[in-house]
Amino acid sequence: MKAQKEAPPLATNRAASHAYHLLDRFEAGLVLTGTEVKSIRAGRANLKEGYGKIQGGEVFLLGAHVSPYEAGSRENVDPVRPRKLLLNAKEIRKLAKETATTGVTIVPLKLYLKDGRIKLEIALAKGKKAFDKREAIAERDVEREMARARGTRRG
Repeated sequence: MKAQKEAPPLATNRAASHAYHLLDRFEAGLVLTGTEVKSIRAGRANLKEGYGKIQGGEVFLLGAHVSPYEAGSRENVDPVRPRKLLLNAKEIRKLAKETATTGVTIVPLKLYLKDGRIKLEIALAKGKKAFDKREAIAERDVEREMARARGTRRG
């Protein structure tokens, strides 16, 4: 059985791991129009200001920007419109419970292709304080220095 090579993500939210402690991750499908799919496949999506919200027992992605498709005409929709996320009922209940009680939010992490369909990785996330961010930066610096030291000794 061949191992499939994972395709690079179509869009990522690199700021999410800097601004939040990422707790639980979920894979969700999206309800998109045809021109949105073409635009996302062309890499013209931005998740940086996106977030998830639960309304009426359904999860929506708000604030994410999908640029209008150049070749699309009247078929193009609002670039920042709410997009429904497709999750199973158990996952929606868990997201609703966590966001209502513990002060966490739903943040989008990356858009990617899986079996020809566009999927969105979302996470339950808790905001970091300023000292947490400085601490994470310091840890990365220490790891980088250690890796450099190991590399120079072997050379």
